[in-house]
Amino acid sequence: MLKSTTASTTVARYLMIHQQSSRGVIHILRKHFHHSSPTAMATKDWNAAQYLKFERERTRPATDLLSQIPPLASSPPARIFDLGCGPGNSTGVLVQRYPSAHITAVDSSQDMVAKARQTLSSSSVAGGGGQVDVQLADLTTFRDTDSADLLFSNAVYQWLPYDDRIRIFTELLETLKPGGVFAFQVPDNFGEPSHVAMRAVAAQGPWSDTLNRLPEPPTRRPFQSPQELYDSLKPLCSDVNMWHTCYYHVLEDHRAIVEWVKGTGLRPYIDPLGDDEKRGFLEAYLEKTTELYPPLADGKVCLRYPRLFVVAVRS
Repeated sequence: MLKSTTASTTVARYLMIHQQSSRGVIHILRKHFHHSSPTAMATKDWNAAQYLKFERERTRPATDLLSQIPPLASSPPARIFDLGCGPGNSTGVLVQRYPSAHITAVDSSQDMVAKARQTLSSSSVAGGGGQVDVQLADLTTFRDTDSADLLFSNAVYQWLPYDDRIRIFTELLETLKPGGVFAFQVPDNFGEPSHVAMRAVAAQGPWSDTLNRLPEPPTRRPFQSPQELYDSLKPLCSDVNMWHTCYYHVLEDHRAIVEWVKGTGLRPYIDPLGDDEKRGFLEAYLEKTTELYPPLADGKVCLRYPRLFVVAVRS
């Protein structure tokens, strides 16, 4: 996923690690870029361990998205990009599907990239003689995707500035060769109780002054509608396939809901706070979720989580 990094200076460093395994060669490329987006200034680096507390649930949408990608123009595909790779779970799915491809995994979180390197260097995901590069980069400007067969993205673009998304999508499509595919999915939960509660709690309590002084995070607005996406992408595409899926995650209790969103949606609200304010915010948010999510018969809770999927084929 697109993860904000707090780097404040431009670093250009390359380290190529070649690891031989019985199933292929993995090349890990470390590359640092300047990143100074408003979100980066307001939040800390992402926490891969927190995100992976729900690895199975977070990886399933990547698998579902991959299952709907049509046969690629080049078979087998030579060049694939995982844009916003997070800790490498989505990249692992791509490696299994396209073991002979050169896959570039990109993220802007140093912690996520470190975890992805660790994950993707293991022999369990290396396969078919393919190659994997892991790069640290800002997806608002990353365009080194020429001649790609597939651009793939799992839960990233909700973090990009709202007004920049369509432009970024069209610029990425323009880098694809004919028949290339741009496939992404994003959470579509702006109106869900979990996210309504975030905004309500943020507007109350002693932390509200702190949060009101910060730039509004991109997730404070709904994602673009399917009609907006279709009308923007179709002029460059022979086909645009869109669908909506609601996942129902059965979690242990209301604290598990808090743990889930601590790894993603809550970050713009709690990362800028001091320890005491953060503790108070999380306690107030837990109280809200207890009101909004009734327990199931066995005491667990059901977190409804809608996602929007798009698969666009370059004409």
